[in-house]
Formats: sequence, structure tokens, C-alpha cells
Amino acid sequence: MHTDGRRVYALGDIHGCLAELDAVYAQIRTDLSDRPHPHPVVVHVGDFVDRGPDSRGVIDRLIAWDMPAERLCLMGNHDDLMLKFLEDPHGIWCRYHWLDDVMGGRNTLASYGVACDAPDEAATHARAQVPPSHIAFLQDLPRSARIGSYFFAHAGVRPGKPLDAQDPEDLIWIRGAFLTSRAEHGAIVVHGHTPVKKFELHRNRINIDTGCVFGRHLTCLVLEDDGIWSLESAGRVAHRLPRR
Repeated sequence: MHTDGRRVYALGDIHGCLAELDAVYAQIRTDLSDRPHPHPVVVHVGDFVDRGPDSRGVIDRLIAWDMPAERLCLMGNHDDLMLKFLEDPHGIWCRYHWLDDVMGGRNTLASYGVACDAPDEAATHARAQVPPSHIAFLQDLPRSARIGSYFFAHAGVRPGKPLDAQDPEDLIWIRGAFLTSRAEHGAIVVHGHTPVKKFELHRNRINIDTGCVFGRHLTCLVLEDDGIWSLESAGRVAHRLPRR
């Protein structure tokens, strides 16, 4: 395993949890101060909005970006649904409408000062309240990235398909076929999307969505050369991928 000479800080799904994000950023700053590196990058695997209390604040923080590292933000399915809602407030692109409680879209709108029940009214107010810079940020999000031995995508990949030929929808939505696969994907896939109680290390993938918005913590893994660490409040904890 290698990281092309980079140090990667990989963060799981944020979902509007700004306080937890700021706490992790503080840990990253401390880690970089204690262990300086010439080429650090902070990779966010998507789902910046919905469910949590401050989606607007999260995007503000990502746009402002004052961390001592490169920023890489990927598209999550919830980020994509927010854009789709603003274009077509009656569209349904999964089992639920974005404004259904299970999706958390109303929480996102509330963070922008929008409190409307009817989809048309909500979308009209949201188009006026969501800053153009936030829309541009979401529209510009890539759906995947490759750094050395690691491939980053919000949800995962379709097993058996080359990484450079993945369906964009699979990259932000896939679950079953990917999660149950033991196949080699051409890289170790680092993903979120499917919340787990503790980050999962598999030989072909790493799940870093630990359900921050459901009361658990926001995971940050450090990937550097052939090393893997979790960044905890007390510092780094070393881990290894399971063997075959």
C-alpha cells in the first residue's frame, strides 16, 4: 500500500454536524503540528448536508478552508439530492422524497432559514436563501478520487467494473453488491454512506461512516505510505487491514 507521498486524513459522513467537524479539524491540526508533512490532504467522502443541525455552517467551513492541508471533497447522495430538489421540488430519486423526515432535507433548509411545508414554496425560498457559492460548491463536487493504493467514493464501487468506468450513481448510492463483495477492486475503496458503529477495515474496503449524526463520533483515518491510523482525542491509534 502507498499514498503517492501524501498523508491522507479521510473523514466520514458529516451530515450538518459542524461542532463534530471542527473538533476533528482541531485533531488534524494537532497531528500536523506534532508530525509535520509536506503534502497533507483532507479527504471528505461526502454527505455534508441533511439530518444534522448546521448544514449551512458545514458548507461555509469547507468553502472558507483555513486548514494547513489540501482540501478534497466528494459528492454524497444527500448532497446530490439537495441539488436535485432545488431543480425539481417534486422529484423523487430514491425511496423517499428529500423533505421526508428520514432524509433530513428539512433540517438542511432550516439551517438556511427556510421553514416551509409545501415543496414548491420550500424550493422557491431555498433558491433565494442558499448562497450561489454553496450551489457552486455542491455542483463542482467530484464523485471519486484516487490516491496511491486508495480509491475514495461516497458509497463504493460496482464489483467487476474498472474504477475508471464506474457508474456515477453507483459511486454515491451502491450498497449490497459492494458491501458483500470480497473481490479485489483494483484499489482499497474508502467510503461512507452505510453507517456502522465503528469504522470497518476489510481487505478490499474501509467504511468510515460511523453515524456522527446519530450520536456517534465523526471518524478520521490517517493513511500514509503503508500505515493506517484512526485519529482519536488522545492521538493516533494504529490499525492493519485484515489478511486474506
